Amino acid sequence: MARTPARSTSGPGVSGPAGFSIFRFFKEVFGELRKVSWPSRQEATRLTVMVIMLSATIGVFLGLIDMLFARLLSVISGT
Repeated sequence: MARTPARSTSGPGVSGPAGFSIFRFFKEVFGELRKVSWPSRQEATRLTVMVIMLSATIGVFLGLIDMLFARLLSVISGT
């Protein structure tokens, strides 16, 4: 069975047997970032406030549930 020749790992910007180039990687990353639909400042602010409020609401809810279970367990255990 014939073997295919291995890729050369020497050369500028090439590291590893797969021929990975760090320069090509960042070029493609920046190319993808140009395609992103970024939110407006107003939309980002509105969504940030919404996330903070939702997180606080869930935190309060879970805190109340925790207090309820703690009292329930203290009644059950008799302490």
